[in-house]
Amino acid sequence: MGCDIETSAGCCGLAGNFGMEKGHYELSEQIAKDGILAKADQAPDMRILADGFSCRTQVRDLAGLDSRHLVQILAGELRKQGQER
Repeated sequence: MGCDIETSAGCCGLAGNFGMEKGHYELSEQIAKDGILAKADQAPDMRILADGFSCRTQVRDLAGLDSRHLVQILAGELRKQGQER
């Protein structure tokens, strides 16, 4: 689909409702900063693919970054290919 992919071994820190539970916010935020957000800082021009709703929410709320689900990226590329024909 024309994508160069780099994976992040880090986590978003939200994990369902973990980061929303009382007493977990600071830990959740730190996990995200050490994980997925650290990877995003290394490559600010790269788009973020995150299949989990929690991950996309965390990336948006903590860093103000857009992230997409794999299906959204595939659908966009398929639309482009259809228009080129």
